[in-house]
Amino acid sequence: MAGNTFGNLFKVTTFGESHGEALGGIIDGCPPGIELDFEAIQHEMQRRKPGQSSIVTQRKENDEVQFLSGIFEGKTTGTPIGFIIPNTNQKSDDYSHIKDTFRPSHADYVYEKKYGIRDYRGGGRSSARETASRVVAGAIAKQVIPDIKINAFTSSVGEIFIDKPYQDLDFSKIESNAVRCPDEASAQKMEDYIKQIRKEGDTVGGTVTCVIQNVPIGLGEPVFDKLHAELGKAMLSINAVKGFEYGSGFCGAKMKGSEHNDLHNADGTTKSNLSGGIQGGISNGMDIYFRVAFKPVATIMQKQESLNTYGNLVEMQGKGRHDPCVVPRAVPIVEAMAALVIADYFLLAKK
Repeated sequence: MAGNTFGNLFKVTTFGESHGEALGGIIDGCPPGIELDFEAIQHEMQRRKPGQSSIVTQRKENDEVQFLSGIFEGKTTGTPIGFIIPNTNQKSDDYSHIKDTFRPSHADYVYEKKYGIRDYRGGGRSSARETASRVVAGAIAKQVIPDIKINAFTSSVGEIFIDKPYQDLDFSKIESNAVRCPDEASAQKMEDYIKQIRKEGDTVGGTVTCVIQNVPIGLGEPVFDKLHAELGKAMLSINAVKGFEYGSGFCGAKMKGSEHNDLHNADGTTKSNLSGGIQGGISNGMDIYFRVAFKPVATIMQKQESLNTYGNLVEMQGKGRHDPCVVPRAVPIVEAMAALVIADYFLLAKK
């Protein structure tokens, strides 16, 4: 299986399966001499881990990171940083009923057809549990670029949207509720709706908005390595992501140029920021902001028609521990992938 490495100079390779002994990764290209804040790394893992609230999967994992290399006396050495995250709460029997059945909208069918074998225990490598390794790498990437601030938050669940621009939100409130929504009124509605959806044995999707501030001018490598193109690739590589838009996004397609152009101020900033902080694929010093759309989790606790390995249509029903809405736990993953991109392009700009 190829495609397990992300990045150019700051690279991360992940390994492991949902129900294997451990997940892990190797970070290559991290500069030497960075004094790591291990508590900050573990904090990011706590934000992503399962079992953290009543509206997420109840799988209980400590997600404690064990570093194996690349760090000496608390500082990076410039050599590859190896780490593992042990799996401690697998319940593989929860998946025995799908050993010979392909779950609708999962990777089961295509993995079997492509590789001739699949790990049916939680989806194996296709499980969103793989993203734990990305969060470790992203937490270190944030420490490579400490002056750049990255904040992601839940901006919608189903038909419930925050109706305020991000400039009017208090990012310090993102962690004040289980949904990770900085607008308290919207957060309560979202949480109540997710609980209702869970009782129905169903799932629901939503969006995560990310804002990157204090970005220097000049990050991005035209023509094919535009900054927004790499951000798009990073976000679309996350499990369950179905869409990515930055700046004005699809709304910009409805506008006229006279409405959409970001006019300059004398100091080089712009009066508006419909460009989303990126012009010509290069950061322009304004806030970078984008939105990521997540589909409903594919495993539902309702009976559905499916296909088995013998070519027969059968009835199946989800079992085990699953998120009714992946969005709250996806917030730190979006931040991590954004940090990997920005750190990578920051280092490329210094070459």
